[in-house]
Amino acid sequence: MATGEVTLGASDGVLTQAPAVTPASALPEGGLVAQCRAGDPDAFARLVALHERTVFNLAFRLIGDPEEARDVSQDVFLQVFRKLPRFEGRSSLKTWIYRIVVNQCYNRQRWWRRRRKDRARPLEELTAADEMRMSESGSGAPDPYEELRRREAKRAVQAALLQVSFEHRAILLLREVEGLSVQQVAESLGLPQGTVKSRLSRAREALRQSLVAAANGGRP
Repeated sequence: MATGEVTLGASDGVLTQAPAVTPASALPEGGLVAQCRAGDPDAFARLVALHERTVFNLAFRLIGDPEEARDVSQDVFLQVFRKLPRFEGRSSLKTWIYRIVVNQCYNRQRWWRRRRKDRARPLEELTAADEMRMSESGSGAPDPYEELRRREAKRAVQAALLQVSFEHRAILLLREVEGLSVQQVAESLGLPQGTVKSRLSRAREALRQSLVAAANGGRP
């Protein structure tokens, strides 16, 4: 039956209006979550489309490997699918997903360390699809010189980020790149706000020292 189709009531013969079904693409966050919980595959596909770029971007910057970031992204959405019935809405869905991304990346890094593997790979190994996931916009033709400058700056910052601790890296990315408030960072990481503030200050200094050392050829 088409959405909003007029039908004949079974009991009294009165013409009634069938309730309209809102497509997943037009739902606000709360409605989208409700339809996902109800088992609507279109709604979950919409949820993935809304957050896919953010999840990949954060995962890549946390672990520095595009292939692993793609794997982590798949694991994150599998966790989202499994845990969504327990999502209570006390934080935004995006903040809740950030927490899953950070946890998945942290576990992946611990796995690497136990096997003494360094999986950080350069930005040149990003595929075109990866670049689209990380870009702010997929439209427009940037100036080639500006694009080169942007890529060089991004490469330098990413390399410096990978030199600081995972805990500092996570706080810097959530606060400075993703633009979360201190409260939202605290919710994403499960930390008190005071701890986030003090750790953020130390993380900024650690990144500054890492950038200076890189500019000086490894000397602080």
